Amino acid sequence: MAYAEVFTALADPTRRHIFEALLDSPKTVTELAANETVSRPAVSQHLRVLETAQLVGVEPRGNRRIYSIKRDGLEELREYLDLFWSDILSAYGAEITRRMNNH
Repeated sequence: MAYAEVFTALADPTRRHIFEALLDSPKTVTELAANETVSRPAVSQHLRVLETAQLVGVEPRGNRRIYSIKRDGLEELREYLDLFWSDILSAYGAEITRRMNNH
């Protein structure tokens, strides 16, 4: 049930903002902290939670660590949400059919 970890990790607004900041390109903690109201150590803690949830990866480069989104980390969450999406599409299709049959 890894999708539960993803929900938990992204529930925090600061963590979600940090995650979204990585959409454009990989960044260091310093780069991420520049756009946050929390300290660099706090950003590092948030990144650890995101890493544990398999949402970000880290690549050491010299004395820096570069963080990036792990898109495959969202796969289990996507599969979970697709369960509901299929139900929604089925209900939508049934409603269209019902309305067409009533006219």
